[in-house]
Amino acid sequence: MENSKELRTWLDDLGLDHPLVIAGPCSAETEEQVLKIAHQLKDTDVNYFRAGIWKPRTRPGNFEGVGALGLNWLKKVKEETGMKTATEVANANHVELALEADVDLLWIGARSTVSPFIVQEIADALQGTDKVVLVKNPVNPDLSLWLGGIERLYKSDIKRLGVIHRGFSTYEKTKYRNIPEWQLAIELQNKFPDLPLICDPSHISGKRDLIFDVSQTALDLNYDGLMIETHFDPDNAWSDAAQQVTPESLVQIMKDLKIRKETDAEAEYNNKLNQLRAQIDVIDNSIIDTLGKRMKVADEIGALKKQKNVAVLQSKRWNEILGNMILEGEQRGLSEEFVLKMFKAIHQESINHQEKILKS
Repeated sequence: MENSKELRTWLDDLGLDHPLVIAGPCSAETEEQVLKIAHQLKDTDVNYFRAGIWKPRTRPGNFEGVGALGLNWLKKVKEETGMKTATEVANANHVELALEADVDLLWIGARSTVSPFIVQEIADALQGTDKVVLVKNPVNPDLSLWLGGIERLYKSDIKRLGVIHRGFSTYEKTKYRNIPEWQLAIELQNKFPDLPLICDPSHISGKRDLIFDVSQTALDLNYDGLMIETHFDPDNAWSDAAQQVTPESLVQIMKDLKIRKETDAEAEYNNKLNQLRAQIDVIDNSIIDTLGKRMKVADEIGALKKQKNVAVLQSKRWNEILGNMILEGEQRGLSEEFVLKMFKAIHQESINHQEKILKS
């Protein structure tokens, strides 16, 4: 993708004075439901009306979408409201049907992105299309796999491209449905600054009360837009009820979000500074999370030492760690003095944790 600037032409052509907004229900349930939500969104800042027609579910038996029938409802949305439409495609047949229905924006879901075979099949079916195609991050935090999906589409002469950051699966219980791993999206943004980057706070959050904060973080990190699932009766939605918001709530979220659009020199400086600070915040939170995990391991070591009546301090092991970390730090531009101070503090906290367990 040598000339990556052409990738954002479709976004620039929209001439928006606000971030791109893709909104609509997680799933198209009935024609009445789809049209009702679309009419409630038509006079807002929503740029694309989204609805899942085919729903990949983790286990069989759950609602898997209404199928091609829903494409007729999206046609009616466009006819009655004038809104552009968007849906997910997971194979060549989906692509063919969506193109016949003149869907304006197609996205490849996280479960599809994990398979280069599936992405290539979709890329072949979309060969040379002028539709907008967005690629969600794969389920697991694999930047190469994410970029590989974009590259396969680009090689199929698809130039109206972008990515959707929807978070990553984890076995650990966190406040998020899918942990953001913001640093991966930041790395992708640094590699391809002209590739439109959309945040899906609905799938990151899993709960509607977190959507605003996730959206604000995304905008602070200079994301180009948001995809937010919206339903007039979210609690009774047929899929992902907890993470959908009402059209009224969506409007309020967009109203409350802080968006910096000034172009004068001072504003440009402040905007860039805020972006960098947002990146620092993401990294700092990651550091705290990692240290918390380290101390949990130290607790397990303390319990094992207590069981075997072994002393807390193991000087040989500690000196090995310190020597290795000094070398690792040097390779990353960190001074020996800083690494020593940091790891001595970490080591002391680990000892404190283990002593507490031995005394318990």
